[in-house]
Amino acid sequence: MEKLRFGVIGTGMMGCEHLRNLLPMDDAVVTAVSDPNDEPLDWAQVTMGDRWSTVTAFRDHRDLLASGLVDAVLIASPNHTHKTILDDVLATEIPVLVEKPMCTTVDDCRTIVTAAKSRDAVTWVGLEYRYMPPIARFLETVRAGDIGTLRMLAIREHRFPFLVKVDNWNRFSRNTGGTLVEKCCHFFDLMNLTVGAWPTRVYASGGQDVNHLDEVYGGERPDILDNAYVIVDYDNGVRAMLDLSMFAEGGRNEQEIVAVGDKGKLEAAVPGDGYLYLGRRADRSVTALEIASGPVGHVGFHHGASYVELRRFCDAIRGIGPVEVDTTAGLWSVVVGAAAHKSIDERRPVDIAEYDL
Repeated sequence: MEKLRFGVIGTGMMGCEHLRNLLPMDDAVVTAVSDPNDEPLDWAQVTMGDRWSTVTAFRDHRDLLASGLVDAVLIASPNHTHKTILDDVLATEIPVLVEKPMCTTVDDCRTIVTAAKSRDAVTWVGLEYRYMPPIARFLETVRAGDIGTLRMLAIREHRFPFLVKVDNWNRFSRNTGGTLVEKCCHFFDLMNLTVGAWPTRVYASGGQDVNHLDEVYGGERPDILDNAYVIVDYDNGVRAMLDLSMFAEGGRNEQEIVAVGDKGKLEAAVPGDGYLYLGRRADRSVTALEIASGPVGHVGFHHGASYVELRRFCDAIRGIGPVEVDTTAGLWSVVVGAAAHKSIDERRPVDIAEYDL
């Protein structure tokens, strides 16, 4: 089997994570990277080690795309650059995986959905939380009907503040799409996937109360939210809730997910203790379900999920697996986040119909 030649566009934290995901793969090889900044290119060189001599580095992603050196690309550049880069990639037939969020606005996401449909190559959105072992088992158990008909879904993320990024781009909502798009598109994707229906209404309350209040960049103070509650209603009657705090480093688990159906309740946690917990209403019993996870070539930041997703992406390129996270999923994960921000800004519930999708 010939190796897929990969180019990585954006070699910051997540770009280098993808380089580490690719290094152990027998059927893939990194042949090119691009980044306009020296420091991330230096990080890429350190990450690649001895293999750097076989990699061509570009300053401009357009030169990488035109080089003839790649069979597929990964976009891991800052959020606000995704739309421009995707426009260039989607004008080719090069398969692409773009990191979340697909774009920072609903309108831009809509444009990308249309453009992706006009070509034959794979377009995949990097929503890797689906592939974390506890969450993958959680999804399987809900779909198996072990809790009966799903009625309620709650996701809690209590974590550390946003990390420092190149040029501090992630300190401003105009670059990120806002916290509930930038970070929480992962959770809204999980909601949409678990519920299996379309969101219809969003109500949110949130603010910036603790983090980054004393930081100033170019005369501006960061404007990113650090906590929120978001409630989402779905067209099948299910309701979901997100509880976000980004000043909660001291907890046992970074994420906790609970699904409640008419017959039982399912609890998952990340990193957790290696089990899900299934409670049944009929006898009030609680059963521990062991989480089995296959071997991964690189565990990394997301408990091996990014590696698993990249493997599935490779399979889709080769035609031996489906596109599991398409641009429609990318769009709807952003729609809920954008509606939540609008709800906070305007202090009202927001109907998804307002986006004319």
